[in-house]
Parts: sequence; C-alpha cells; structure tokens
Amino acid sequence: MIQTGRSALITGAGAGIGRATARAFIGAGWRVALMGRRDAALVETAESDEALILPADVGDPAAVEAAFAKVEERWGRLDVLFNNAGISLPARPIDEIPVADWLALCQTNITGMFLCARAAFGLMRRQEPQGGRIINNGSISAHVPRPGSAPYTMSKHAVTGLTRSLALDGRAFDIACGQIDIGNALTDMAAAFADGVPQAHGGIAPEPVMDPAHVAATVLHMAELPLSVNIPFVTVMARDMPYIGRG
Repeated sequence: MIQTGRSALITGAGAGIGRATARAFIGAGWRVALMGRRDAALVETAESDEALILPADVGDPAAVEAAFAKVEERWGRLDVLFNNAGISLPARPIDEIPVADWLALCQTNITGMFLCARAAFGLMRRQEPQGGRIINNGSISAHVPRPGSAPYTMSKHAVTGLTRSLALDGRAFDIACGQIDIGNALTDMAAAFADGVPQAHGGIAPEPVMDPAHVAATVLHMAELPLSVNIPFVTVMARDMPYIGRG
C-alpha cells in the first residue's frame, strides 16, 4: 500500500460507519487515527499496526485534547477530521424520555462534535501549511424527524449549525467543512430498519437499507478534494427509504 502522506482522524471508529470509513481511508493509503471508547474495537478496525489507536470519549474535553495532541506529536498535522461519533435513543414521546438519557445523548452528539471540531480546527490553524477539512456526520434527521426522535433530531440539527459556522469561519484559515447526511446505512444502530420501525402514519414497516461502504466512499471523495473545493452538504441514502415523500 502506498502512503499518501495525508492524515485523517475518525471518531466512532470502532464500529459501523466509522469502521467502514476508517478501512476505506487506510486502503487508500492515508495515515489514519482511530478514536473511540473501546480500545479492542479500534484495534479490530485497524487490522494492522499502521493506524494510530486513540481510546477516548468524544464527550470528555481532556481526553479529546490528549488524543489530538498525540496526532500532532505523531504526524505534525491533521488533514481531515471525520466527526462521526454519535448515539441514538429508543423511539418514544418526549415526556417519556428520561432527562439523563437526553443529557447523555447531547454529551456525545453535540458536545462531542464541538470538542473534536474545536481541537481539529486549532491544529489545522497552527500547522504548516495551514488548513484542512472537517466532515461532520449529520443524518436524514437533520432534515426531517422520525416518530419519537426529538433528542436525536435536535442533536443533528445542531450538527448542521456547526457545519455552517465552520464552513464560514474556516475560510480565513484554508479550512473547509462539509456534512454528510446518511439514511439507513446497515449498521448495528440501524439494524432494526430491515425488520420494521415506526412510521409517520402510526404503523410499523420495514425500510430499505444500504451498505455502509457507500458512505465510506463518499466521505473519502469529500476528503480527497482540493481545499479550494467543498461539498457543504451531501445526502447518501438507501434509494427507497421514506425520506423523499416523508417530510
């Protein structure tokens, strides 16, 4: 495998979309840092000794700073952050959602996104040559909700606000920011879609799903664009899922 010299950090790299994307970047010759809560899962993702393993909770400010410091120490720069880590909650009306569950989701989906973007932005500002790219993982829920999804939907609308702000503020420092909104990639989080999930009409129905490899390929395409080019928002989804016509 030919190394490109470019470096990327992927959060939530221990499973699902993060794992698929990490392996796509490694296969394309990138130097890849894998960040997630479970060390063993990150090692399994890497499938080699070439990746930088960073066990850390994205919602922990000190852990995030330490992880990005290791990237800077190892490679001297960061070219791409795939800000991917996120969690969801079981579907239920808002008054049945424990406040503790809401706070835990926010710690990962909002605070974690902010902390990792903040650390990446700072490194990309001070490195030479200056610049880089941040790719945030949004969701179809950043556009339209599913039934009973108030916490997750709110968090993904927040991600869109972060993307728009960074895309503007990054211009002065040659930092691009874009967002990938994903629909029904077949990960553990979305495994129930094929069996049947609540629909807007009140019923339960199965939904089409897609291979996460298509998400990984799209993220890699965004990452390999020159910094003078940006894809601010892109939606990748199982073609027939209820999004077009749902909202």
